Amino acid sequence: MTRLSPALGPLTLRQRWRRVRLQAYSWSLTGAYRLGAMHPVVWRLVARGYHPVLDWLAARHARVACQFAAVDVPAYRHFLRANGAEHARRLADFPETTKQNYAARYDEESRCQEGRLHRPGVIVDESSGSSGKPYNWVRGPRELKGIYRNAAGYIELVFPGKRLFVINAYSMGAWATGTTTGAAMARIAMVKNTGPDLEKIADTLEHFGPGYDYVVAAYPPFLKHLRDRLDEAGFPWRDYRIRGMVGGEGMTEALRDYLEERFEEVRSGYGASDLTIGMGAESGFSVWLRKRLAIDQRLRDLLLGPGEQRLPMIFHYNPLETFLEVNAEGELLCTINTKSCLQPKLRYNVGDEARLHTLADVKQALGADEYERAWTDERMNLPLLFLFGRKDSTISYMGANLYPQDVEYGLYQGNPYAAAINRFCLSLEELPGLEYRPVINIELRGPEIGAADREELAEICRKGVVAHLSAVSRDFAESLKEDPTAADLRVKIYDLGEGPFAGFTKMKNVYLV
Repeated sequence: MTRLSPALGPLTLRQRWRRVRLQAYSWSLTGAYRLGAMHPVVWRLVARGYHPVLDWLAARHARVACQFAAVDVPAYRHFLRANGAEHARRLADFPETTKQNYAARYDEESRCQEGRLHRPGVIVDESSGSSGKPYNWVRGPRELKGIYRNAAGYIELVFPGKRLFVINAYSMGAWATGTTTGAAMARIAMVKNTGPDLEKIADTLEHFGPGYDYVVAAYPPFLKHLRDRLDEAGFPWRDYRIRGMVGGEGMTEALRDYLEERFEEVRSGYGASDLTIGMGAESGFSVWLRKRLAIDQRLRDLLLGPGEQRLPMIFHYNPLETFLEVNAEGELLCTINTKSCLQPKLRYNVGDEARLHTLADVKQALGADEYERAWTDERMNLPLLFLFGRKDSTISYMGANLYPQDVEYGLYQGNPYAAAINRFCLSLEELPGLEYRPVINIELRGPEIGAADREELAEICRKGVVAHLSAVSRDFAESLKEDPTAADLRVKIYDLGEGPFAGFTKMKNVYLV
């Protein structure tokens, strides 16, 4: 499909005056945010001192960002006219943008401020292509500096240490996470960009020894591979201080528990190539709250909605920089408030399902005493994003939706063969009589497991997944009561690179095939 490339065109005197006013207002707010992130110490003060009254300012700035783009960004001007919204004033009046109706329809240049893309310092990132087609996303030097400051401030807050050494194990190609993480961490730590190379990381840890505060940044499945690889080599974990920073996909508490048997702690961040890196981040409090939600139906009903059975990731986010909304379908909308964003992201729907809550909401749901007891040293006072993940990443079976995260719980929780699992994906298998059964495809890390052990592994995984789904999914539990054959989930074991995993080279897992 040929993408549109509208030009900015001449502005009327009224539009020029409006552009000057909006630009001055937006730059003044952006400058204030930048002062708040100029040094990790200041960043920590802002994160801890955020007040809910700033939510109003953040919403106003999001509206100004849309209004300014309406006269400054050629593609957005054209988009508003095509949707009959060129005279929008309230934030809710501006239509949602998506990858399909905006990024795929207009070229990169027309989506930039002033319709100008080429300038020194611009970095072009590529999304992973998990939606079927990789996209290019551009970020300017001012925008990148802000991302670096935020990432550095967060790492120093959550992973304090006098001798920080970050091992950056994200992919080092044209993907945003790897290159951005390396540049950001260099502001506050010694950094080695190993990429996802298990042997290089093992060699690095052995070479530099235990005298550093290590933080390994990686996708969650890769951090599991690293733990398993070091365990096999008899790595002296007790001599080292190693923590994990993960992102790029969701992580279950079962996997976190497995990792934290070796890593001192593991924290996750949330971002999207379409939007920005580090939109949200976990704290000790948000991890505690997530674990509490898993066992407290009353709290889950209050914060997630009556009958909600899924367990979301929980992140703190800063509305002053990334203003978030949830639409009527429960999907997350994001507006990047800072004027330094080269390609403005305006009420952008990345396809994630979410809930938003202030800390006051959580305090009321928990009760004041328990709320205070739950706080940890980081004490970020920022509001919370409850993230379920991509809305369509499910398999429907017997009236229940099966989510990859729920399957992961069942695979790893109490499984003596957990170290043998490299990755998994879900598929549907057609049986005689036009019946379907979900299939959990498991890729092994190596060929060491014999036929008998493979059968035992498959049975343990099947029972673990059925048990977890029965506990967290009322629909699945009800189906199991009505029809015991609902427990007939298929588990197939494959050697490395075989079956649905053949030719699979992406670091981010694909969970549905």
